[in-house]
Amino acid sequence: MTDVRPSPSPAGPGEVLPAAGGRPPGRPGGLPVVVPVLAVGTFLMATTEFVIAGLLPELAADLDVSVSRAGLMITVFALGMIIGTPTMALLTRRLPARVTLLLALGIFAVGHVVVALCSSLPLLLAARFVTAWATGTFWSLASVVAARAAGPGSASRALGLVGAGGMLANVVGVPLGAVAGQLSGWRGPFWALAALALAATALIARHVPHDGPDRQPVPLRSELAALRSGRLWLALAACATTCGGVMSTFSYVSPLLTDVAGVTGGLVPLVLVGFGIGALIGSVVGGRLGDAHPHATTVVVAGSTAVVLLALCLLSAHAVPTVALIALLGLVGLSANPVLISLAARSAGAGGALATALTVSAFNSGTALGTWLAGGALDSGLGVTGPAVVGTVLAGLTLAPTLTLAVLARRRPAR
Repeated sequence: MTDVRPSPSPAGPGEVLPAAGGRPPGRPGGLPVVVPVLAVGTFLMATTEFVIAGLLPELAADLDVSVSRAGLMITVFALGMIIGTPTMALLTRRLPARVTLLLALGIFAVGHVVVALCSSLPLLLAARFVTAWATGTFWSLASVVAARAAGPGSASRALGLVGAGGMLANVVGVPLGAVAGQLSGWRGPFWALAALALAATALIARHVPHDGPDRQPVPLRSELAALRSGRLWLALAACATTCGGVMSTFSYVSPLLTDVAGVTGGLVPLVLVGFGIGALIGSVVGGRLGDAHPHATTVVVAGSTAVVLLALCLLSAHAVPTVALIALLGLVGLSANPVLISLAARSAGAGGALATALTVSAFNSGTALGTWLAGGALDSGLGVTGPAVVGTVLAGLTLAPTLTLAVLARRRPAR
């Protein structure tokens, strides 16, 4: 894996040199075609991460285990993303980006075939753990390749589109996976994801360029030197708190809707789709705004998310405002993610690849911490509004690192 910074040397992994008119080749006036191709890959990655939640009852019944034990497949996957992503960033740094992406998709496909075939929970957990390593590797490297291909002026926009592929999974991939699981059994979606991953390898092989002859891997010392950057750790803290704030609330939004707001159970999936559509739009819009005003975008998004979550705490007894606020949470809550990834990579200098991988770990760490705190709040006196209270606090905490980064940028702009 290589760093995110644009290079004067010939095209490196995923880097497309500008055409004569100054724009990178691809769609006229738009992003290079490699960016939406990578978004297809992140769509698969996010689908496999979240689809398991809708398949747990069928999976538990088939394996003759409790739903809570089957839920370990979610926990193990999150751990694999947290641990595996930065580890693979270092282990694959000497490999061409194109090769690493294809290797990750291959492991992804094999892991899904193993899950679809076996009936042993320990083996399933092992396969999900390995698949998570491949998922995190692809996701972080796709961000590196997309940012380089778009160039410094459109990096956040490209990252927003790559992230939108993941958001689209919540709108299309996860619901379709749940329906397929009901029609063909829980193994069906895993067969489908394996086949789609193999199809995606053809797109990646065609559209991600080979490394240029002058592209050299970043030395390990330079990658690790990025860890001394205070701005990097501020960006990672913002990644963790912003994702933790949103996901701590979203993970327990169903009981909030049915038990407090009075929404019928049959309408809950539609509300979740509304959240997903909002998140899809927010990722694209946030990426566009972030190229021109990165720090203003992160600060405004953090503050707006805290306000939306606070309003959700106060108005959760009313169905219409609650449904509208959940859609609004999707729109604003994760819209700064591509900007935070770009800021982390920029702060890391030559260690941009490791920094990008660490953002994936930070997002998943924030989700793990936020959902754990939300679970505790759910069992406290706060009841079903507890997760939204936790989300409000975490979203508010995001203002600390984002405001600090904005102040530092005014005093001493990053290179």
